[in-house]
Amino acid sequence: MSMDRIERWASTLRAEWPFKLRLRAWPIAICLLFLACIASGLAIVIITHTTRVQYAQLQQLEQEKNQLQTEWGQLLLEEGAWSTPARIEQISTERLDMRIPDVHDVEVIRP
Repeated sequence: MSMDRIERWASTLRAEWPFKLRLRAWPIAICLLFLACIASGLAIVIITHTTRVQYAQLQQLEQEKNQLQTEWGQLLLEEGAWSTPARIEQISTERLDMRIPDVHDVEVIRP
């Protein structure tokens, strides 16, 4: 009798298995596809937001870079002005009372 039960169970399983499995798989597949769509939409929103934030940071850094380059150029011009011979001569005359010697004040010493 137990063999008879096993055979009946096996024939029932063979007759019902594909249909029951398919009916149970469809809702799971639909739920998984729905969850995948929700996850991909959420990922797109997050990535778009992150990209916009990083672009705003890039613009701010580029603006700071431009300001620093302008300051650097001004410093180079100022450095050039400070090291010109005319500027040095003016400062030495005003602050140190130095002057360029006259032709009559120059003595040539030979060895």
